[in-house]
Amino acid sequence: MPSYKLKYFESKGRAEMCRLLFAMAGQEYEDIRYSQETWAAEKNNTPFGQLPVLEIDGQQYGQSIAIINFLAREFGLHGQTNLEQLQVDQVMGIVQDIYTHLLKLFFEKDKAKQVAIHEENNKTHYPKYLGFFEAILKKNGGEFYVGQKISLADIAVFDTLDGKIDDSIVEGFPLVKTNREKVRKNEKIAQWLDKRPKTAH
Repeated sequence: MPSYKLKYFESKGRAEMCRLLFAMAGQEYEDIRYSQETWAAEKNNTPFGQLPVLEIDGQQYGQSIAIINFLAREFGLHGQTNLEQLQVDQVMGIVQDIYTHLLKLFFEKDKAKQVAIHEENNKTHYPKYLGFFEAILKKNGGEFYVGQKISLADIAVFDTLDGKIDDSIVEGFPLVKTNREKVRKNEKIAQWLDKRPKTAH
């Protein structure tokens, strides 16, 4: 089996989806976390001067989406057919649309603008995208986004909803809420959620 090391900051961020995939697969790996101080010394040793980085048998690879997709394929969580893989990628595209709005809020420094962005996200953007998720779940039978078991699509939506979007918004989408709880209660995911380091983000 390959030797894996996942390198990221002391936060969930763009690495948490990878950690959830490792947990779901029951795959051992080294979870390396950098503070801002230790990252400064390590930055020039990474492929693109940014995190996350996945190291496989000593070889480093960058770009979060590439890493996530690789791990999902390696662990059989990216769909069983080309059509299922397309369906997974479709959900991932919506997740990235949500992140566009999340990051806009994250990088805005003006307090008044932060409030305006937050209100617009909650009123307009997030309900729209959760509506897309609800429709996909309904079309697929209500339990999972793709196929009849947990895939990257379910894990990605779970991670996106985890502390990033108000629960009051999720309440309006019962299938999305039920799917989130199904992922949360998966034995391997639950074990990771219970033991993972407590971080603000």
